[in-house]
Amino acid sequence: MTVAAPRIDTGPVIAAARTGLVYLPLGGAGEIGMNFYLYACNGKWIAVECGVTFGDDTTPGIDVMMADTAFLESVRADLLGLVLTHAHEDHQGAVAYLWSRLGCPVYATGFTAGLVRARLKEAGLEREVPLHEVPLGGEITLGPFGIRYVTVTHSIPEPNALAITTPFGTLVHTGDWKIDPGPLIGKTIDEKSFRTLGDNGVLAMICDSTNVFNEGSSGSEADVREVLTETIGRFKGRVAVACFASNVARVESIARAAAANGRHVALVGRSLWRINEIARACGYLKGVPEFLTEHDCAFLPRERALYICTGSQGERGSALARIAANDHANVVLEEGDAVLFSSRNIPGNEREIYAMQDQLARKGCIVVTGKDAPIHVSGHPARAELAQLYGWVRPRHSVPMHGEQRHLMEHAAYARSLGVAEAHVVSNGHALRLAPGEPEIVGEVPVGRLGLDGARLVPVDDVLLGPRRRAAFSGTAFVTVVVDRKGRLAADPVVSLDGVCADPREDHDAVAAAIDEVERVMARPARRHRDDGPVPEEAIRLAVRRAVNRTTGKKPVTRVHVVESR
Repeated sequence: MTVAAPRIDTGPVIAAARTGLVYLPLGGAGEIGMNFYLYACNGKWIAVECGVTFGDDTTPGIDVMMADTAFLESVRADLLGLVLTHAHEDHQGAVAYLWSRLGCPVYATGFTAGLVRARLKEAGLEREVPLHEVPLGGEITLGPFGIRYVTVTHSIPEPNALAITTPFGTLVHTGDWKIDPGPLIGKTIDEKSFRTLGDNGVLAMICDSTNVFNEGSSGSEADVREVLTETIGRFKGRVAVACFASNVARVESIARAAAANGRHVALVGRSLWRINEIARACGYLKGVPEFLTEHDCAFLPRERALYICTGSQGERGSALARIAANDHANVVLEEGDAVLFSSRNIPGNEREIYAMQDQLARKGCIVVTGKDAPIHVSGHPARAELAQLYGWVRPRHSVPMHGEQRHLMEHAAYARSLGVAEAHVVSNGHALRLAPGEPEIVGEVPVGRLGLDGARLVPVDDVLLGPRRRAAFSGTAFVTVVVDRKGRLAADPVVSLDGVCADPREDHDAVAAAIDEVERVMARPARRHRDDGPVPEEAIRLAVRRAVNRTTGKKPVTRVHVVESR
């Protein structure tokens, strides 16, 4: 029996939002990914970010997940807009899935808007969604919120922090950021604006926590370009470089490093071509020759070919995963070719990444990662960069976001050590009233995840995933019982097993034992005097499960179907 979750009273949150300033994360606080943050002021709401996270072995059948917007839908009449800071999937990838539930205007700078527009077009929503492009450094006003885009540096074009002014004070929402003195694409971080904000007074800074455990600085994209040029020059065979498709500066660095070594570059992977098209439309990749198709690159001599590939995380079906498995139509890597992973391992993906790298090694490829050469830098701030930003902004309160619980707690402690008066660790669903008065948690709202199950968005919970996980681990047993109108067996029971036995003989024995149990249950004396009684489906299910367990040691998910003969 499924026990209903206790109902959460959202009244205190609504009340605080009517008369004050509230911060409420629905995703991204206590996890890395699925960023979705709400701000309320005098009864009006804005959403910042609308991202996805990706499924794994614990979510069979669900590849993409996003925050459950049930609470936000309940205040939809007061939702003024959705504001996006940059174009990474974990910040904007859910817009096309969730917009119909929100129905509000969407705001983004040009590059982010281009990617969102492409997704909306795929979903048939391009003409429905009011998507407004904001210039870099631009400002918008949404009810009591004045929002200014402040340039930062990150691993994608046009990353922004948000300076949010309200009647209660100014907030700084950092988005994803770092301090890169040589970003190669785009401007350096707008130190002047942050210092001005600090001089004028900042009530709270809601800040990225991803790399809070890392000492020093995250490193510069300019340094990566230099190392890539030297590293690619060491190899005589084909070179493939795996990177995040959205890192346009890295794509440009690889292209220039390839040209410096007399190589021509092909893009392999649909997302790389999409990013390339949008980046060039926005004025990026200037001076970089048009990329070759993977088909054309195959005709080049090995020492002249370089492939930029998607699939750095070992994603099933990605370009590099198919190449490693000898399953790609146009790209072949063989002994003496090199594969460079110009990316980090996202936590949780290690098994898939290492398995793919092992496949490449077995082919005789030379695998190069960040452990072998500094061919990747993070897009998130390490501790020295955090200290710099806190020194510029000098907020009264720190609110860590974008991190697992341990990241948020460490960030809060670090902020206090930097002189911030108070730091508040806020988890998804908890509402922090920032003003009036001293900040405090005033209530909570229901949170959860929606997953893309085929073409449907469904709640991701044990009701959905429990049976799938059990079936994945223990297999399934299907039982068909044909009865006459009096509920007696009218034909031999049929039992089939799926994913239970590896040995056909074991399968035969388990099925035979299960059929015997079905017949035994149906022939029990208690049934002889109840010709019109119901078929004991639960007793059959349990008996079959016990019989299979005795034979195989497995307890499969068991389904019983009763068919009445005519």
